[in-house]
Amino acid sequence: MRPATAADHAAIRRVEIAAFGRDDEAGMVEAARAEGAALAELVDDQDGEIVGHILFSRMSVAPARFFAGLAPVAVAPEAQGRGIGAALCRAGIEAVRALGVEAVVVLGHPDYYPRFGFSAEAARRLASPYAGSPAFMALELAPGALAAPLKVDYPAAFG
Repeated sequence: MRPATAADHAAIRRVEIAAFGRDDEAGMVEAARAEGAALAELVDDQDGEIVGHILFSRMSVAPARFFAGLAPVAVAPEAQGRGIGAALCRAGIEAVRALGVEAVVVLGHPDYYPRFGFSAEAARRLASPYAGSPAFMALELAPGALAAPLKVDYPAAFG
């Protein structure tokens, strides 16, 4: 795992498209970068080839807090099933923790993300278009960050 660089952008786009079978997620990544919302972006580079990618973006929070949204995480189909996605999630969470992020929000598979500490219960006080869905989960990194009711929004890139 390592931080992504501008030289990785074309390879990241290829991984995103291959992993999801469409270019929507690749477009969101590029738009998040363009609007300055990208907080942490990591890649898994194996023998000079990018096979995995994860992005954490700054969320809008009211009242103001420092939250990140995890999306997307992608692994090239030929590299799936080897724990790359999990390693990216763990390394990414630690990267945003080091930046001072207080909580991370994810809209993802309810059976996958709890292994990293995410839960729908932790997101219960967050107002969002996704609130109440079992796929809408949060992970508190700073004690009390999720204690008060908050309104959270993803960057415009995810609109």
